Amino acid sequence: MAKNQNIIFGINPVLEKLKASSRDVVEIFVSDISDRSEMRQVRQEAQRLGLRLVPVGAKTLDQLAGGHRHQGVVARVEAYRYLAFAEMIERIAPPSISERILILDGLTDPRNFGALLRTADAAGIRYVVIPKDRSVEVSPLVTKASAGASYHLNVAKVTNLRRAIVHLKENGYWVVGLDAKSRETIYERDFAARLAIVIGSEGSGIRPIILQECDLFVSIPMLGKVASLNVSVAAAVFLYELVRQQGKSAMD
Repeated sequence: MAKNQNIIFGINPVLEKLKASSRDVVEIFVSDISDRSEMRQVRQEAQRLGLRLVPVGAKTLDQLAGGHRHQGVVARVEAYRYLAFAEMIERIAPPSISERILILDGLTDPRNFGALLRTADAAGIRYVVIPKDRSVEVSPLVTKASAGASYHLNVAKVTNLRRAIVHLKENGYWVVGLDAKSRETIYERDFAARLAIVIGSEGSGIRPIILQECDLFVSIPMLGKVASLNVSVAAAVFLYELVRQQGKSAMD
């Protein structure tokens, strides 16, 4: 496979890719025996778009998907296109624009990343910022875990995450860090419409150098014996509190 190409596997990821940007799809490999209704949908959509369909056996699909569960379909696509951070700033800077921007500080588990992207898309997030180094990227496994949501989000990869946060603040965005040590919970504050949400890594949370740039910190109340939530679950709880507040403001 060419260096500038990648694969995606699974029915939902492939369908979402076809909806989001079919022009990047080179060809689609499908099971030569499956006649599931979902597979028929993939075939019909690919044929409608004039894309090449290649019937192959299960072993070939297993090899293409690297042993991961593929549900009978694998697509060869152009490599994921990250959004340039400068372009993102240009889009969100106008005072009339209010975005919720998700910033991930050193997330390394592709399944957590994929689950988080899926939730972010569902919660109305359009922009995600990740660091270039020591961080998971948008890989085939991430795309599968996100059920294809990665193709509906604008992900910017930056060399210096702290500097990127400073740029967001200079353009009128408040920065909130989800920190288990904070005494103030997500339910005790009304959040700004122009907001950047910082989520830390699975093990150590937000790095001190990034914490220094946060305007405020909030936590999720924990009432049981376990002291923390999985990072993708914690982020989901926070993002949907933002959805709740946004809906309440629209009704007021």
